[in-house]
Amino acid sequence: MTPLNDTLLRALRREETPYTPIWLMRQAGRYLPEYNRTRSRAGSFLALAQSPSLAAEVTLQPLERFPLDAAILFSDILTVPDAMGLGLYFVEGEGPRFRHPVRDETAVQSLRSPDPDRELRYVTDAVREIRKALQGRVPLIGFAGSPFTLACYMVEGGASSDFATLKRMLYMREDLMHRLLSVTARAVTDYLNAQIAAGAQVIMIFDTWGGTLSAADYNVFSLAYMQQILAGLQADGDGVRVPTIVFTKGGGAWLEAIARCGTDAVGLDWTVDIGRARSQIGGQAALQGNLDPLLLLTDPATIQVHADRILATYGHGPGHIFNLGHGILPTTPPENVAALVDTVHDRSRAFHAAPA
Repeated sequence: MTPLNDTLLRALRREETPYTPIWLMRQAGRYLPEYNRTRSRAGSFLALAQSPSLAAEVTLQPLERFPLDAAILFSDILTVPDAMGLGLYFVEGEGPRFRHPVRDETAVQSLRSPDPDRELRYVTDAVREIRKALQGRVPLIGFAGSPFTLACYMVEGGASSDFATLKRMLYMREDLMHRLLSVTARAVTDYLNAQIAAGAQVIMIFDTWGGTLSAADYNVFSLAYMQQILAGLQADGDGVRVPTIVFTKGGGAWLEAIARCGTDAVGLDWTVDIGRARSQIGGQAALQGNLDPLLLLTDPATIQVHADRILATYGHGPGHIFNLGHGILPTTPPENVAALVDTVHDRSRAFHAAPA
C-alpha cells in the first residue's frame, strides 16, 4: 500500500516532489523525554528493543511531535550478531559489548546465519505492529548494519578507537575475514528480507565503520558485501522492489563506487559537499544528508542558516532526502528538531518549483 505521504519514496526514485522530505537518523532516542519514560518502563535498552509493542511505541513518538516524512524501525544494528550467539549486553556509559567475541579460526568457522523468523522474530513483530499503527501515514524504514561494521564489533567485542584486533585479522588472515563477512552478509540479507516481508517499505544499510578502511580495502571488505546484500533483497508482498539507502560514514571519497553498487540513494555525512556529490553521482542515485548533528545543539536561527545552505548547495530538482550526517545526539533540544523539520519543509519548496 502506498503511504498517504509518499514524498520519501518519490525522492528515492528521483521523481519530482513538492518539497524535500526529511527524516533523521536516530530520530527515536534519548533526546525525547517520552522515549526516556518508555525506556525506564522497559528497564533497559535491550528489553525495550526486544519488546515489539514498546519498540513500536518509541518508533512512533517522534512522528507525534514532528511532521517527519518517514518512520524508522526502533532497533539496533547488533541484533544480528546477538542472534548468531555472541551474547550482546550493554554497559552503562560504555555502550555495547559481546560476551563471545569472534577472534580465532574456531570462532569464525562456527558462525552460522540465524533464522530471522525465530531468533529475530521480535524485530519482525515490531515491524508489523508499527505498520499497523502508522495506518499508512508515512513509509517505514527497516535497516541493518553492514557486514564490515558488524564484524568490527564482533571481533573487538565492542566499540573501539582503532579496531586494531579486527584489522590484524583483516591483514593477516584475509580468509578468516572473508568467511566472517560472508556468513554475516547472508545473515543480514535474510534479516532484511524478513523485515520486507513484515512490512518495511525502505531498507537502509548503515556502514558506520567502512570509512576507517583504505580505498582498496573498502571495495573488497565493505562495499562488495553490501552489493551482495542489495542483490539478494526480495520484492515486497505486492511484488514491488523496495528502495534502498547505503550510508558509509567517512565514505566521501568513494561516492561513485557506492552509487554503482545497486542502491537507490547514497547517504552523506557532514564532511561531503552535497553539490559536488550531486555532480558526481546525481544521475545514478538520490542523495541523503547531510547536516552536522552538532548544529542541532545551537539555536533555530543558526539551524536555519545551515539547512538553507545545504538545500541551496543541492539546488533545484528531485533526488534529495534531508537528514543528518549521523545520528541525533542525546542532548539535542526537541525544539531545535522542530525548527529543522519546519525549515526544510518550508524553505525547500522553492527548489522544487520550475526555475524562473
